[in-house]
Amino acid sequence: MTTRTTDGAAGPSWRPTRRRLTDALLAALAPVAASALALAGLTTWVTAGQAGRPARIAVTSGRVLLPYGGTTETAAFFAVANSGGADDRLVRVTSSRTGGDIGLSRHRMRGRTAAYRDVVDSMPVPAGGAVAMSPRGPAVTLRACPGWRVGDLVPFTLHFAHSGAVRTLAVVVRPGDGAA
Repeated sequence: MTTRTTDGAAGPSWRPTRRRLTDALLAALAPVAASALALAGLTTWVTAGQAGRPARIAVTSGRVLLPYGGTTETAAFFAVANSGGADDRLVRVTSSRTGGDIGLSRHRMRGRTAAYRDVVDSMPVPAGGAVAMSPRGPAVTLRACPGWRVGDLVPFTLHFAHSGAVRTLAVVVRPGDGAA
């Protein structure tokens, strides 16, 4: 049996029932509840001061050791500060004025008298914190160009996971002169 609708077409009639209204209300309520929960979380994040505070990286105190004894391997050290609200990572260092092969490393001790260099993929820079590179900690290892002299400035670009590239200069120093 068919019924006629108001426009004259034949077909079953649709009437709102309590069950249909309840199902429609529940279907609409789920996205509204999810949106309200997300809005509450974002409001809490903004109120706590964490919104809009990405990592803010500053690189200072660059120095590179003048190699000695016929070797070209040396190290560079920087002070890296993060005044932002998010952690970052130093992932790579480049320079147009070195002999290539620039890497990240950390000084390690084996026992009380033996030290070695441990190559690392990246260096964490915590939010609100700093990394002070030194001969006894994290460092940048590289090959020096011939002809470097004490006082020369060597350009470096430090590449961070979130902050991008930061250009800086490092002064060439003798080992023991301001490298600690």
